[in-house]
Amino acid sequence: MSAKKVFVSGCYDLLHSGHVEFFREAAQYGDLYVGIGSDATILDYKHHKTVYSEQERLFMVKSIRYVKDAFINKGHGIMDFVPTVEELKPDVLVVNEDGSNEEKQKFCKEHGIEYVVLQRKPSEGLTARSSTELKKSKSAIPTRLDLAGTWIDQPYVSCYAPGWALTISLEPTFEIRERCGLSTSTRNVIKRIWPYQLPNMDPETLARLVFCFENHPEREDGIVSGAQDAIGICVPGLCRHYYDNHFWPEKIEVCQDEEILHWLEEHICMIPMFPRRPGCSVVENKIITGEKVRNLAKAAAECWDAIMKRDLKGFVSAFKSSFDAQVSMFPGMVNPTVLGNELDIDSVGDSFLPTVQDYIDKYSKMPGVLAWKMPGAGGGGYLVLVCSSRQAFPEGAIEITIRRGGM
Repeated sequence: MSAKKVFVSGCYDLLHSGHVEFFREAAQYGDLYVGIGSDATILDYKHHKTVYSEQERLFMVKSIRYVKDAFINKGHGIMDFVPTVEELKPDVLVVNEDGSNEEKQKFCKEHGIEYVVLQRKPSEGLTARSSTELKKSKSAIPTRLDLAGTWIDQPYVSCYAPGWALTISLEPTFEIRERCGLSTSTRNVIKRIWPYQLPNMDPETLARLVFCFENHPEREDGIVSGAQDAIGICVPGLCRHYYDNHFWPEKIEVCQDEEILHWLEEHICMIPMFPRRPGCSVVENKIITGEKVRNLAKAAAECWDAIMKRDLKGFVSAFKSSFDAQVSMFPGMVNPTVLGNELDIDSVGDSFLPTVQDYIDKYSKMPGVLAWKMPGAGGGGYLVLVCSSRQAFPEGAIEITIRRGGM
């Protein structure tokens, strides 16, 4: 008597031990055949490109000893395996618990196919794996940290005076929290196109593509994200970009000098605070004047000059001045306005919620902490510190790794 035909289906884009264990268990019911989602199906259904092409995925799945044969499914959507099943005529269809649904169960009943649901579990001695978690942990999309000149990339600021914004592109060596001033909204836009890593292309051209994709004409909120976000993520190293009453900078300059980048890594760290809370506005009650913007532009220029000389005293002074200029224009960076009743109070007992100023007061007094600022628009997130040395970084501080790479 011939063995039963057993069928399973999936994407298997990031093939891992959990998939192999699933194949092993499914193969206990008979000869195992695997249907693999096509590149086109995954792009349409999951809205991102695959890491590995369908032919690579087919080759890898066929090479697993528990698999009798494998095919690229010819259908579309969540039921893309239907044409494969109708041709193969399996006796058993096996799914894992989070892949089970009524539509699959009904299909099997109509076609006289036994429907088996397996519990997701790792092989003995191994860690549980899932493609979703792997994608989160393996994404190599960088983030950006703005050093000085924040807000100058908005024309309603640079119309008063032109100036530079300074950014560094950071490797994702730490958990990048949402709504914390590290341009996660732009980073999430990038991940919709390239989920795991930036394409190998001219960084400035890449930044333009990201900026245009994020700020499409039909964007409903009417807000234009500053170009420094896309540039800071896409352009490796230390970068400065010059704005003069336009959304895109007139010029971009990049520093990839290893001694300078290493020097920055030895003096800059970040302290996690709390995400910008729902209902907070950092732009309410803004006070923008020519004098304030000129102070911002002057501080950013001095910050760059000090970095180029590795002049810690000058860097500290300019870093402080840039943050002071930002807060003078946007007091909500430190003390955001609460709109309506949307603020989510994560109170302990009755009440005390820490504020940005509480963190500044605490860390500014620590030995070796020389300057501080908030990245992004503020209202929460991280507190960026300039310290006398790496040895002076406070306990729990995040050390940064600047992304290297040529232009």
